[in-house]
Amino acid sequence: MLTIKKPGHSELEEMKVFDWPIWEKEISEFSWHYDSREICYLLEGKVEITVSGGEVFKFGKGDLVIFPKGLSCRWKIISPVRKHYKFE
Repeated sequence: MLTIKKPGHSELEEMKVFDWPIWEKEISEFSWHYDSREICYLLEGKVEITVSGGEVFKFGKGDLVIFPKGLSCRWKIISPVRKHYKFE
């Protein structure tokens, strides 16, 4: 299942988050399926994710989010997103 947490700066440095690529997206809605696990750290923005089954997760600036492989969901970007990301 989707995991959301607020890591400290030392944890982010240990994970080398600031070396990961950056993805940006304007206010929008779209469906997405994860073919591999994604870890992302939000630098800006607010998002609501609705997973198949209807459960809603909300996250934003300062959150580290882990999307498991095989997850299908609907993204609703409430304010523009800027995030570091890594696929595993």
